[in-house]
Amino acid sequence: MQRCFILRLCKELAPGNVSFPQFFLLAALDHNEVLTMSAIAQKMGHTTAAASGLVARLQNLGYVLRSVAPEDRRKVMVCITEKGSALVRRIREEMVGNLMTIMNHLSPGEQKAWLQIYSKIYNYCQAK
Repeated sequence: MQRCFILRLCKELAPGNVSFPQFFLLAALDHNEVLTMSAIAQKMGHTTAAASGLVARLQNLGYVLRSVAPEDRRKVMVCITEKGSALVRRIREEMVGNLMTIMNHLSPGEQKAWLQIYSKIYNYCQAK
């Protein structure tokens, strides 16, 4: 249900232009600015090799840059580009606009109940 809901909220995700894991990684980078490959693997629940593949695809699209840490050349640092930040902003704006359209189809009571349930789910997920 959640996947269907998100696909309907965003044209950029729907045709497969950007995968869910790619979007979630870009959103994390947009929030944190720079992450190590190890941190990305941990955040995404992937192996370092899988995270490396994900980053490589985003780098090929021009959404992220990879560099080595000055203090330890074995450590790979990943940061989002302006193009990547713009994509995250565009997807978020589109999702919010579409969500507002959906909310307009609910009664005020249904809107309030949805927001209460969503808040509880969000708080639960943040506590994990």
